[in-house]
Parts: sequence; structure tokens; C-alpha cells
Amino acid sequence: MTAQPSPHTLRGAETNFYADAVEQQFDITMFGQKVHVVATPVQYTWNYGDGTVLGPQPSLGGPLPQERWGEKTRTSHAYAETGDFQVVLTTSFQGTYSVNGGPPLPIPGQGQFSAPPQTISVWRSITRNYADDCNQNPQGQGCPGAVAVP
Repeated sequence: MTAQPSPHTLRGAETNFYADAVEQQFDITMFGQKVHVVATPVQYTWNYGDGTVLGPQPSLGGPLPQERWGEKTRTSHAYAETGDFQVVLTTSFQGTYSVNGGPPLPIPGQGQFSAPPQTISVWRSITRNYADDCNQNPQGQGCPGAVAVP
């Protein structure tokens, strides 16, 4: 699971989350038989840690170039409050198995596996506009070294 931006984001801004889930294959021996298992990710459930859950749904999301961070995506989330939140991705897999090189057979149901929680720190930002020209008035509001007014 990846978040953009990370590990810090801004309150009210879209934070893009996406998964890097791929098909898994396992070879095991059971009761003297060679068993080949294939597990394919099919659904994703995002728990954003603030009481909001998305899914299960089929989109694993995807990365955005940095200049597009803050855009809404299928898997993004905008936090309403500041703080640290534990984000958990649960991936559902469907599987098949074959015995001794035979045909693949479906495994009933789905297996669900959660990635380790990832902490996202949500901060707030304050924007202020100043009309002073720091070259003409070095002590003006917003100029380096000037006393800030709360």
C-alpha cells in the first residue's frame, strides 16, 4: 500500500492511496501429492482510519505524478480532521489449485489478507496574503524577520 503524499498530508486535500497487489503462486506437498496454488487479487477494501471505509471494490488505484497530487481518484480520501490515522488495506484473493500437474480447480470462497497498517499524519495549513513589499518595508507582515501577528 502506498499513499501520495506520505507520510504527511493536508486536511481537506485528496490523498491518493493505491495497492501493489499481484498474483501469488505456491507449490506445496500435501499427503505426498504436489499441489500448485494460484491466488489472484480481486477486490480491495480501504480503511482510512478515521471511520471511513471504501470497498470492497475492484480498483487497486494507481500512482499519480507529483504535480497531480491532491486530485480525486477512485481510491483517494480527504481527511476532515487533523491527526495521525492508521490506514489498512485488505485484499481479497480468489484461488485455483491443481494436483500433480492436473487441471486447475477453483478454490471456493475468497481469502482476505490485510497489509500492515500505515500511519498518515494529517496536518492543517494556513494561507495568508500580504500586500507589503519586503524590499520597501523589511518589517512588513510576512517578511523574513518581521514579528508575526497571530
